[in-house]
Amino acid sequence: MHLNFDFTAVQILWTLTFAAHLVLLVVLLGRDRARRFPWFTTAIALVALRLIASRLLFGRLPQLTLGTIFVVLADLSAVVSFLVLVELARKVFGRARRALWITWSLVLLSIGAVVLATWGHWPAWKTVRPTSLMALLSLLQMLAQKGGLLTDVLTVTLGILVVSFGRRYGSGWRSHAQQIIIGLSTASLAQIAVQAIWQVIASTAKPHSMAEYERIVGLREKIFNANSVVYLAVAIWWIVCLWIDEPGSAETAEVAVPVGVDAPSREASAAADPPEDSQE
Repeated sequence: MHLNFDFTAVQILWTLTFAAHLVLLVVLLGRDRARRFPWFTTAIALVALRLIASRLLFGRLPQLTLGTIFVVLADLSAVVSFLVLVELARKVFGRARRALWITWSLVLLSIGAVVLATWGHWPAWKTVRPTSLMALLSLLQMLAQKGGLLTDVLTVTLGILVVSFGRRYGSGWRSHAQQIIIGLSTASLAQIAVQAIWQVIASTAKPHSMAEYERIVGLREKIFNANSVVYLAVAIWWIVCLWIDEPGSAETAEVAVPVGVDAPSREASAAADPPEDSQE
């Protein structure tokens, strides 16, 4: 008997990634992590929303309407991703001096600005001015792409700082903040690597036949699928790490009461406070 599975790699990865995000949201809410990391929880919910929207809305709405929805969601995701970095930096380096905060913030923003200015094409301002709906969508799409690249660079650089100096400020590798930033840095590094690899391939590949063109398209799909596998692994990493309590938390700090201690204490209390009948 032969089993036929009509699922592609993209569909399988989409299903697993969406399921992982639902489980992660359950962990964040059920283990009371959402209260500590509200922006991270918002970012995960937004990713889940984009995943389900891509499945339910694609092919059912006009292209212009569909493009508007996903461009707006992409811009919103870039803003929320930046707020997640601020949230995690405050969790890890909350004890640092303000001067040190300002210095490292300027250093990270400078690195991000250099990468943003030198990587990728910047269109002329005349072509992206919001004079029409299509021009506005093009501007929003460019902001989403550049904002995503900026947050990826900032995430990687912040991850290096957190791993290098987090323990000094009381946030070791077993803390949730550092575990979250490690996952984010891994996903951002994979995203940057995919963009760089595909940019090199797209700039150097010159197909001379349909077979060569299809081979390049297939290679692109494999590269992006590999990126999806990395992100799925990161989501599973978050599920496991956020389910486990941090060392020194209220849950792990509870000390079990030895057997036989509670009964004598009750007897002592009864001896100290005799019944009302005996006091009459």
